[in-house]
Amino acid sequence: MSRTTSRHGSRRVAVLTDSTAYLPQTALVRHHIDVVPLTVVLGGQALEEGTEISARSLEEALRERRAVTTSRPSPAVFAEAYRAAAEAGAEGIVSLHLSGEISGTYDAAVVAAREAPVPVRVVDSGLVAMALGFCALEAAETAARGGSLDEAVAAAEKRAEGMSAYFYVDTLDYLRRGGRIGAAAKLLGSALAVKPLLELVDGRIAMLEKVRTASKAIGRLEELVVERAGDSHVDIAVHHLAAQQRADDLAERLRGRVPGLGELHVSEVGAVIGAHTGPGLLGAVVSLR
Repeated sequence: MSRTTSRHGSRRVAVLTDSTAYLPQTALVRHHIDVVPLTVVLGGQALEEGTEISARSLEEALRERRAVTTSRPSPAVFAEAYRAAAEAGAEGIVSLHLSGEISGTYDAAVVAAREAPVPVRVVDSGLVAMALGFCALEAAETAARGGSLDEAVAAAEKRAEGMSAYFYVDTLDYLRRGGRIGAAAKLLGSALAVKPLLELVDGRIAMLEKVRTASKAIGRLEELVVERAGDSHVDIAVHHLAAQQRADDLAERLRGRVPGLGELHVSEVGAVIGAHTGPGLLGAVVSLR
């Protein structure tokens, strides 16, 4: 059975998310957030994201065009996580997950929540990566201040309303293979030899713009982030897969261009999201405070 990383301590309201939030380890520990891992199936072997398969191993497999698929956690894994939180003293649990349009993770959590020993509020964030992660942090901070289960859920949902996520990928082929974007968009991209910019809309990955070159696409990604942030107080996350220098350079430019910048996280996505985007991914999440 998969292992849930437990950090909830003795808080009255526990916060749980899944491994696609890509929260920094330090943030998970500091905010007592539990993580249920999704699974990557490689060569017939099921591997837990975050513990049993690295981004490097995934990148190698993708470049070799080996078959890579992903799988949600089972309801039994969620049931185990909910029991552990209750045994540690939680009187309620916020279970916050990636978009149900992308994965069946939310559905599995709902099934397990029905039999949980304490009330569980399962939330389909409609988001992924640090867009989900920022919502989990908001719920955890509310719980730490003594907020109720309903208050923690409301805080996460409010944070989700001010979230934008943009992604550049070198090719749409991985998303097409995984069924995460329509075949028509893939054909358009191939025919025009463009570099796609994507965004998360209503829980789904959608084509935003088609740009001629990688450098212009990355420049446009930067402009989108700056425009979305404006003069507001925002937190930003920059994600990548096998593109550390691209991510570091983008983060450095954003530091100088976003006047209301609070937290800025730079991190590589894990194997589950990476399996659907491919190497070269560069993404940015803008979270209004």
